[in-house]
Amino acid sequence: MDLRYRCLILDHDDTVVNSTAVVHHPAYLDAVEKLRPGSHLEMSLSEYFQINCDPGFMAYMEKVMKLSEEEIAKEYEIWQSWVRRIVPEVYPGMKRIILHQKEEGGFVCVSSHSVDFNIRRDYLAAGLPEPDLVFGWELPKEQRKPSVFAVDAILERLHLERKDILMVDDLKPGWEMAEAAGIDFAWAGWAHQVPSIEEFMEKNASFCFRNPEKLEAFLFET
Repeated sequence: MDLRYRCLILDHDDTVVNSTAVVHHPAYLDAVEKLRPGSHLEMSLSEYFQINCDPGFMAYMEKVMKLSEEEIAKEYEIWQSWVRRIVPEVYPGMKRIILHQKEEGGFVCVSSHSVDFNIRRDYLAAGLPEPDLVFGWELPKEQRKPSVFAVDAILERLHLERKDILMVDDLKPGWEMAEAAGIDFAWAGWAHQVPSIEEFMEKNASFCFRNPEKLEAFLFET
């Protein structure tokens, strides 16, 4: 069959794996307790999703938590201690999508704010083939999503055109990257129900999908 998109650029957390509820949000609460005890910076899971959507977690650490560079490094260590201990589950529908895309000769790349090692570990644990390219948190700040660095690298290294690529993400930075790069964007709307995020995506995304099965049907319908 002809693929609708030769390359999928997939976000990782809450797009491919169900991770924020079991890893990233608890890690944040742990960091607050250790770095800013008594600060009342605790937040609900929904609030945490909203912060990651806009203004982004790095901006939040710098401007709201007011962490120093040393404290940001400590927060990173706390976060990674949670990531190392817990392997999040892949959404079954996303596993089928990745396998189908690869079986048909397509590419699967990852652009994420998780790190390369953990992304590859999660794919391996789920019995998935390694992504063709991974662009994670280990990149310099100016090359991380929402930078178009990943898209430009994919276009060059995989010899693709912009029309060949679909970005799939649950939050605004992925949309910003796709918009700046001139590629299609699909909202992964299955990990959370935050009204402000839903409203933004319904207004701005190329496509919106409430579950992986609907994305699967869109990508591979005959």
